[in-house]
Amino acid sequence: MQSRTCIAMATCIPAGSGTLQFTVTNCKGNSCRKTALVSDAPIARFLRKDLSWSKAVSKVPQTHRCAFSAASLRKNHKLFKVISSCKVDGHTRCFDFSVIGSGIAGLRYALEVAKYGSVAVITKAESHECNTNYAQGGISAVLCPSDSVESHMKDTVVAGAYLCDEESVRVVCTEGPERVKELIAMGASFDHGEDGNLHLMREGGHSHHRIVHAADMTGKEIERALLEAVINNPNISVFEHHFAIDLLTCQDGSDIICLGVDTLNTKTLEVIRFLSKVTLLASGGAGHIYPKTTNPLVATGDGIAMAHRAQAVISNMEFVQFHPTALADEGLPIKPTKLREKAFLISEAVRGDGGILYNIGMERFMPMYDERAELAPRDVVARSIDDQLKKRGEKYVLLDISHKPKEEILSHFPNISATCLQHGLDITRHPIPVVPAAHYMCGGVQAGLQGETNVKALYVAGEVACTGLHGANRLASNSLLEALVFARRAVQPSVDCMKSSNLDLTASNLWPRPTVPLSNVTDKILSMTKESRAELQTIMWNYVGIVRSTMRLETAKQKIGNLEAKWEECLFQHGWKPTMAGLEICEMRNLFCCAKLVINSALSRHESRGLHYTVDFPHLEESKRLPTIIFPSSTVNSTWSSRQLHKQHQIVSQHI
Repeated sequence: MQSRTCIAMATCIPAGSGTLQFTVTNCKGNSCRKTALVSDAPIARFLRKDLSWSKAVSKVPQTHRCAFSAASLRKNHKLFKVISSCKVDGHTRCFDFSVIGSGIAGLRYALEVAKYGSVAVITKAESHECNTNYAQGGISAVLCPSDSVESHMKDTVVAGAYLCDEESVRVVCTEGPERVKELIAMGASFDHGEDGNLHLMREGGHSHHRIVHAADMTGKEIERALLEAVINNPNISVFEHHFAIDLLTCQDGSDIICLGVDTLNTKTLEVIRFLSKVTLLASGGAGHIYPKTTNPLVATGDGIAMAHRAQAVISNMEFVQFHPTALADEGLPIKPTKLREKAFLISEAVRGDGGILYNIGMERFMPMYDERAELAPRDVVARSIDDQLKKRGEKYVLLDISHKPKEEILSHFPNISATCLQHGLDITRHPIPVVPAAHYMCGGVQAGLQGETNVKALYVAGEVACTGLHGANRLASNSLLEALVFARRAVQPSVDCMKSSNLDLTASNLWPRPTVPLSNVTDKILSMTKESRAELQTIMWNYVGIVRSTMRLETAKQKIGNLEAKWEECLFQHGWKPTMAGLEICEMRNLFCCAKLVINSALSRHESRGLHYTVDFPHLEESKRLPTIIFPSSTVNSTWSSRQLHKQHQIVSQHI
């Protein structure tokens, strides 16, 4: 029997789902670090009720809704007691709050909830290794008297192809300026003009100058300021090199409750279980389902996949944003000596500052595609470049900023100019070779206005979340803003949830513990996993890219299904068990899970909107202006990538 996933814009479609198991280990050595972390167009309105867009999918046949089966629980059963940070045993730790991810959303949230209890920040690599750290452009916010919240809202909705949730847009654009001011108060240093005011840039899709930035390294500066604040907070512990394997969930009637997360310490190869009253998922996106991405290596869709396996609602996964201008190594005078782990981003701000796009023949082409030319939203620019490359049979286009004063270029883009100069390219004199690359997931775990999900005690913020802000395409520099706003909005409900619960430390034994395989087992399958990863990425790039078709999507679905089945078969033939955990293998199952979510969501949207363009349905359809919502269901014999390692616990309690 195949597993089934309910997609709100279509019928239930096959997609793996079920239960995966992993191990928990103690935290040893340097990978556990105790710190003082402080840590003019109408707008479509999709009404909320408890969960974002719950009414927006009312046209979907209810027979396709998938219900959760659940064991009944006595209301007086207590899973929680008041706790502070403590170690239950060598492999279990308890906190009031667990934060998965150390980017802008996770750290900003941790700094606030640390005022009310103990916090564990769990991060896959070093604490600074996240998408935030590589964000170049800046944060969009209304900070100029000539600008307005209404203008920012309009720009966001137009860029989002009118699929944005109006309430979410209003919240972010209204609260954003205060969130930016809070960052400045915490020590984040942004560029100022000669008049002493913040220097505001303009980027594609924006009608005003409203981008706060720190040269072309804004994310790095924000991450620095937040980590510095976090290191001085005794209520926050940072666990570096702890890979989140699966969320720990149980059922209470029809409710699913999150009680923490199992992690793998990738330095000691031990499994550590984190029990917590509240969990924030802020683990970033899934750029590495594609071979060319601006995302760091850690962006393998772990959070989205974990949430899907935990039966969280997923939304809008077809909307993958390809940044139009990543550095094209093929066009550099001095080629890199080895393949890049991530594509080097050429910021949106270069076009915002007057950069012009040309093909290799030095013909300016953007005015042929859109009246906004280089300042069109990213989806338009990326498709235009893609069209040029295919028509002309070329591998890259050129982005020229050399007509601007040299001092201005070096001042605004020091990192970009220095990186290009390392490869023999002086951007003050010559154009930059650029090509689109996977950049940002507009979809993710569906969240309400306070970051809440359909899983109790599980909140989401940042790229892993789908709040409705971005709609079908993210407006430049709205991502960091969204992360700040929703991380802050999730604080009060999280604190309320924490205060109303008491964690019983015996809950640690509710789930079987994952195990770590012997080295001789993993050695035999790592090369196969590496090959499977590269093949999956190639399939996604060739068949699920900037321009799509139903036939190519169906081909991708079949190819990835076959690839996953082959991979799993080889795993288990070489001694792997469903309850085992290993970094590369677990990343691979998350990549499979996210790739399937993207493909299935794309197949369900029979129109072209925003980032999803299909030649079979090339026009906007007003009747289809609805979010794509994936409802999980109980499954049997599903693929490993779609199951939690442990079986979801159903608690049966007794009256006391």
